[in-house]
Amino acid sequence: MASLINELIDILYEEDRIYNELIPIARNKTHIIVENDITSLQDITSKEQEAIDKITSLENKRARVMDDIKTVLGKKGTDLNLSTLVGLLDDRQKEKRVLSEIHDKLKNTVNILVEINNRNKSLIQQSLEMIEFNMNFLQSTRMSPGNNTYTKNASQINDKNLPTGMFDAKQ
Repeated sequence: MASLINELIDILYEEDRIYNELIPIARNKTHIIVENDITSLQDITSKEQEAIDKITSLENKRARVMDDIKTVLGKKGTDLNLSTLVGLLDDRQKEKRVLSEIHDKLKNTVNILVEINNRNKSLIQQSLEMIEFNMNFLQSTRMSPGNNTYTKNASQINDKNLPTGMFDAKQ
């Protein structure tokens, strides 16, 4: 059991390390989004994907270790999370303390990343709305004949002046 707990602790520390590496990347991503640097955004997204792949691998290991711990504790059919495990380790105070600390540390790190990613999501959404606004504005200016003088035949539109090739993506 002690080796499983130690393996779980090592996995959690490694996950926290990788999440902490993602924080400056996510903050840099904010600046890149603001600057509208698509090339750098693609580069930074590939770095994020590499970290996510590592975290996914660690999460799979963590799940296997937690299943093994459930088996050892005789809790095979129940849902065992880190908080519950900490509560079950009354006889192992050192492991209980370390697991509790890494749980809190990991939770804090993930919350920081969530906050940064929510800000980035908001910036991207605003950018997309601005692009949509600009496209609609350009389309409306291209669709108008350009001559705003009213004449006797003002209700008639000369279709030859209207450009083709624009479309409304909402339809």
